[in-house]
Amino acid sequence: MSVNETAAPTTDRQAKLALVGLLLVAVAWGSSFPLTKKLLAQVTPIDFLAQRFALAALLMAVVFFPAIRRLSRTALIRGVLLGALYGVAQIAQTIGLGHTSASISGFITGMYVVLTPVCGVILLKTRITARWWVGAGLACLGLAVMSLNGFSVGLGEGVTLFSALLYALHIVGLGHWSTGSEAVGLAAVQVITTAAVCIVTAAPGGIQVITGTGSWLAVIYMAVVSGALAMIIQSWAQAHLPASRAAIIMCTEPVWAAGLAIAFFGEPLSIRIGVGGALMLVAMLVVELSPRAPGDPPRPEDLPKLAA
Repeated sequence: MSVNETAAPTTDRQAKLALVGLLLVAVAWGSSFPLTKKLLAQVTPIDFLAQRFALAALLMAVVFFPAIRRLSRTALIRGVLLGALYGVAQIAQTIGLGHTSASISGFITGMYVVLTPVCGVILLKTRITARWWVGAGLACLGLAVMSLNGFSVGLGEGVTLFSALLYALHIVGLGHWSTGSEAVGLAAVQVITTAAVCIVTAAPGGIQVITGTGSWLAVIYMAVVSGALAMIIQSWAQAHLPASRAAIIMCTEPVWAAGLAIAFFGEPLSIRIGVGGALMLVAMLVVELSPRAPGDPPRPEDLPKLAA
């Protein structure tokens, strides 16, 4: 199953809100790409991650401390495990980026859209329908069209693929363990743990502090919106949507990144971006709008509605 066994059945309204929420998460993540590109001109990627997640963790700890205290011991341990997965994934992706191009890194990282259902099948014995595989295939094709211009396999590609596997495990674990009532506390623990992992990794070489008002405004935005807020929304939404479905929605992140870069930073719209982005959006529509075939597991909105 995709949610904690003690969770209440998902209503049609909750499923739709979860879908919208994950789309907003993808947009928030996408908006961080051009900002990150500018910040990495003054600090290393690891130093950037340490400062971004430290700020997000401080915010979460202060604002949501009561929600953290209400977590059961089991939920607290799960939050730490998920946060560690996410933190190591961020670092592995960053290390891989130092040995391969940004476009190839984006493509390989996006492979979590395929690895997520595979992990679900292996770890949770979930059943993945043909429709979802078609959607995942279209999403990968869209990523390839947008990102790839030649491809070789080396250390960078291998480490980045490892990060994609960790992201997939995080999505599967979050979908399996998250409940709507514990989403905020679980999100806070994940962000705090991610910050700890990034700070410990960056500390031995010394952390170069970001400077400049504009740069810090960008860091604050990414810490609050695409960091803390996005994790809260993802943790809640994945309590109401299957992990495989969530992965396809969230993998549209590069589409929003490209769209925002074109709209606000003057980057050109190429045929590859247009075609690749269209394929990824079609992939999402295939999963979300296709009628349920006989024998498919029910979607949350297909379940009996709860009384008001």
